[in-house]
Amino acid sequence: MPSLKAIRKRISSVKSTQKITRAMKMVAGAKLNKAQQRITELRPYAVKVQEVLWQITRDAVAASAAEAPAAAGTGAEGEAGALTGREGAAHPLLVTRPERRVLLLVLTSDRGLCGAFNTNINKRAEREWKSRTEAGQEVQLAIIGRKGRDYFNRRNAPILEYLPGVWDKLSLETAQAVGAKLLAPFNKNEIDAIYLVYNEFKSAITQTVVVEKLLPAGGAAQEQADEGDHASPGAAAEFLYEPDKGALLERLVPMYVDISILRALYESMASELGAKLTAMDAANKNAKEMIDTLTLEYNKARQAAITKELMEIIGGSEALKE
Repeated sequence: MPSLKAIRKRISSVKSTQKITRAMKMVAGAKLNKAQQRITELRPYAVKVQEVLWQITRDAVAASAAEAPAAAGTGAEGEAGALTGREGAAHPLLVTRPERRVLLLVLTSDRGLCGAFNTNINKRAEREWKSRTEAGQEVQLAIIGRKGRDYFNRRNAPILEYLPGVWDKLSLETAQAVGAKLLAPFNKNEIDAIYLVYNEFKSAITQTVVVEKLLPAGGAAQEQADEGDHASPGAAAEFLYEPDKGALLERLVPMYVDISILRALYESMASELGAKLTAMDAANKNAKEMIDTLTLEYNKARQAAITKELMEIIGGSEALKE
């Protein structure tokens, strides 16, 4: 049995750790409220931007198919023309190409102590990387967060870009800077598609890892157009655009990219704080249980020591009487 001094030292150590976990839980809870409000406010706006972009591109596809079926052609050029119809060249971010070279943007955190948050997203990104590689695609990674960088460095993954300091100042300007880094290889035709891999915030307890296509934006629009038969009557209504669709796409497509990245960053930040809150709450409860167990063990050891001393005193007294 450990000595009383050793048990007291362990109790003191666990109490110190409990103070840290309690403080981290309170900080995570305070930050989570702000992050949750931020993503709740941004999410409807991001969804509406996607809907407007999908509506415009779907209308362009339908109009081009109805007025000039032959102009649609085959391959990327035909699809690009369909996306803009008669209103000029296709926006480069809408052009769909065969996915031979893919870029995965993986969003992890800089710090740990947030449960399985980083582990889940790293493993999901690794599965995506290996499955696409086995399918014959060339996959590269762009990573946000030190945990993701360290994980994939150990596995010799093809890291195209590591983006440090993103979580230090999370804003639209930061999302635009990230978007500029991603668009550079895409606009040079070095990358055919870009996917986001991040944790979508559901609640403080639940976060879901999602793989979401970012570019080309026309791919998502085409998928939405294919589901037109199941759309509501309001979604199929015709709109008059001022200015024309081409000018609107010039502003809307970059906005869609920036807002999609910002939403993913906000979702990931809220998910990290939720995971940290849950992990620190569990650690706090475990520390309390450990303190109770050690206190009980300490009391038993002290009682045994007192009983032993009493027996020695009584034994010595009896010996003197004899």
